[in-house]
Amino acid sequence: MSTHITGHLIGGLGTPELLIIFAVIILLFGAAKLPELARGSGRALRIFKAETKGLDGGDESDDVESGTDRGTMSAEERELKARNAESERIAREHRDGTTS
Repeated sequence: MSTHITGHLIGGLGTPELLIIFAVIILLFGAAKLPELARGSGRALRIFKAETKGLDGGDESDDVESGTDRGTMSAEERELKARNAESERIAREHRDGTTS
């Protein structure tokens, strides 16, 4: 009995299948749009990662470790951070029964 190892890369998809999928994506979006789509996807993943780290608590220590200070954060990340800070302030005021 011989075992044949195939080159399944992602979820049972081999190289030919991935090449066909990539060709269809190029046909649908065009080669000029691919860098923009990849950039947008990367930005969304960075924001998602920052938000999931924020759920763990210790936001300040995570920012120092990951190097996302004011100078390197994108506008979306700064906006999300400001919204989170405002939400936390409102929750703290509500919990303490104080208003500013």
